Amino acid sequence: MHLFFLIKEGFSGIWRAKLPAAVTVVVGFFALVFLGLFATVSLSFMDIIEEVRGRVELEIFFPDETEAEDVQVLVGDMEGIRGVRKVTYISRDSAAAIFRREFGRDIVGILGVNPLPRSARITVQPAYVAPDSLPPMVDSMKALDPALDIRYNKVFLRRLEDNARLFSVLTAGTGILIAVATIVLVGYTIRLAIYSRQQKIKTMRLVGAANWFISAPYVIEGGIQGLFAGGFAALAIYLLTEQLLPRYEPGVYEVLHPSTYLVYPVLVGLGFFLGVFGSTVSVRKYLRKA
Repeated sequence: MHLFFLIKEGFSGIWRAKLPAAVTVVVGFFALVFLGLFATVSLSFMDIIEEVRGRVELEIFFPDETEAEDVQVLVGDMEGIRGVRKVTYISRDSAAAIFRREFGRDIVGILGVNPLPRSARITVQPAYVAPDSLPPMVDSMKALDPALDIRYNKVFLRRLEDNARLFSVLTAGTGILIAVATIVLVGYTIRLAIYSRQQKIKTMRLVGAANWFISAPYVIEGGIQGLFAGGFAALAIYLLTEQLLPRYEPGVYEVLHPSTYLVYPVLVGLGFFLGVFGSTVSVRKYLRKA
């Protein structure tokens, strides 16, 4: 019975203060749409970063004096090193075929001999593609044979990690700012609703109502407003990414599309959480002062 009464009071509060509630929903809607778009772009960017990390390879060149059997043993040992996803051995003949395919010339026909060394391409697991993760892996390979010539693009890797770190910080900072702004907005709206009903709150306290019973309708009211804002924001993101982008920007759609399915439920849940949190803070602050 109490729960039904509190939910009813929450809806009644929105109906009695239609304009402030509408303003809260509209502003929360725009804030969450911006946050949803930013999150979609951020997730897509991180997916691209992960894809690039998955393509990072180490090139290992074996010394000419190393026997073929020893090379096969080294390849097998490298496959057992932590962080290694795949080891592809490239013989001299395979290297000559790759040269012919890429440059359109037969190196043996030009030089009369195949000077290309035996090598291996090592694909690294994305989690280990970082400036502080690859050097230990290289050291482990060097421990197998100090004569190995191991190469990878250190400058590119450093720039990739710096850009990923910078973008993560900007994303987190922007998301926090939008969330705080939404919480403050919902909180002030609920506070105005509380001030307009001061006499009712005083009467409830005189008859012995507990603080949680007084504050519950306002918390429910904030949660409902947050749900509306989050639901409308998710609908707007859906219309933009699933209806407009495929027609006018199919290339952008292909990049952003995989991330949108995660954004929809997050926006609704985040809207509800921000509404409840903002109203809870405002109600507690008012009751504490009162």
